[in-house]
Amino acid sequence: MSSQERPAPAGARDEPPRGGDGPSHGIRDARDGATAPRTPGAPATPRTPEESDGVEEALALLAPAPVADRPGSTSAGPATPGREGGHHRAASWTGARAVAGRAGAAAPRRTGRVPLDGALGRVLAEPLTALTDLPSFDTSAMDGWAVAGPGPWAVAPGGSVLAGHGGARALPDGTAVRIATGARVPPDTTAVVRSEHARQDAGGQLYAEREVTHGQDIRPRGQECRHGDRLMPRGALVTPAVLGLAAAAGYDDLLTVEPPRVEILVLGDELLASGLPHDGLIRDALGPMLAPWLRALGAEVVATRRVGDDAQALFEAVTRSPADLVITTGGTAAGPVDHVHPVLRRAGAELLVDGVKVRPGHPMLLARLAGGGHLVGLPGNPLAAVSGLLTLAEPLLRGLAGRPAPEPYHARVRADVHGHPHDTRLVPVVHRGGADDHVAPLHYNGPAMLRGVAAADGLAVVPPGGARTGDALEVLDLPWTAAAPTTATAVEGVCFT
Repeated sequence: MSSQERPAPAGARDEPPRGGDGPSHGIRDARDGATAPRTPGAPATPRTPEESDGVEEALALLAPAPVADRPGSTSAGPATPGREGGHHRAASWTGARAVAGRAGAAAPRRTGRVPLDGALGRVLAEPLTALTDLPSFDTSAMDGWAVAGPGPWAVAPGGSVLAGHGGARALPDGTAVRIATGARVPPDTTAVVRSEHARQDAGGQLYAEREVTHGQDIRPRGQECRHGDRLMPRGALVTPAVLGLAAAAGYDDLLTVEPPRVEILVLGDELLASGLPHDGLIRDALGPMLAPWLRALGAEVVATRRVGDDAQALFEAVTRSPADLVITTGGTAAGPVDHVHPVLRRAGAELLVDGVKVRPGHPMLLARLAGGGHLVGLPGNPLAAVSGLLTLAEPLLRGLAGRPAPEPYHARVRADVHGHPHDTRLVPVVHRGGADDHVAPLHYNGPAMLRGVAAADGLAVVPPGGARTGDALEVLDLPWTAAAPTTATAVEGVCFT
């Protein structure tokens, strides 16, 4: 089964080719068993509360029966038509994401100590507590004069008090000494007078040109924290600022959650690793894309492997993988070389999600492997695979890494967006700021296309039935959006809808 299919015609929407975004027959309504044709533009069936928030569905799907390796078994949970088992009941998009996040959060986590320079982007496995008072001694906050008692002051002999040097002798009342920022304040110092706020007369007496208050420009010991104070909770993301705080508080290394290990299995006999497509062979677009995308999501990619349309080879690759998460591309539908479901049955896996009511990407799946790891089966078409990555892999990896779920945000859409009559759609968009802050949907959004998402800032979540101009839609940011804001040049040649 391929990791992607031939590009769809420019006008194609959600009628994907083999193994891409699911079969083109009617979809079964989960509420009444009726089969509804996929008629573009048909009115959306009202969603049940379960479909709206996904919570009840998530709870129901978290503990499905094992996938049995026997003909006619119904223990595989929801099965698509033509598969062993019963009738297919795809999860709602919100329900599928909830299941994936809970599955990751429930899995055991590996932890380890890493030096500060290796901890960026990880999650704390224990609270960060202060190993010392911060600051650990009274410190000058400014370059200037340490003074004792009321002025004017006689300048004490003996030079300046500098940062990094031992403590100076106590200051007698009526005296002053030069002091540098960060230097330890001499005992009995009343205040630090900034250099620009002081002057000396011809006789060497020091005068303050502004009122001096007790303790001014002195950072007292323990001002920021005391030894043993909790600075950051367990589960906090290690940012550059957290690294600086940890170093200031006395840490050389941190106990963090190890990043989830991921292995990518690119499936298909028809894939080329280089050169131009020819003679029925096509370029592998997912192999080069998935590894860096998963790293951007905080995963450690242990390998990207090519596996042909061979059930035994896939079974061995899945069951022998050392990874916490196996990602497969293609093979999740019911075609003659779609081996993912049979392999999962044979491997004794549990299907947590078997199909999602989302376009593109309907035939994605999530399984818990017998060894304790997980498998996310992505559809073969490129944009459908991106949909699966954001729907199932991202929340699963977040749970495995101990990261909290980000707060969803919404933005108003600049134009009408076509919707599926029953399913959620994920549509590439670019963000347009300014007074009329909004997102603009991109035209190249077919299941087999990457041109739209390559120029996108994120994917808009379009409810069944579509969206009108000005509607507020949830937006899923792409991992690199903050680092590379979109400009007009970045989307040149990519039409808006």
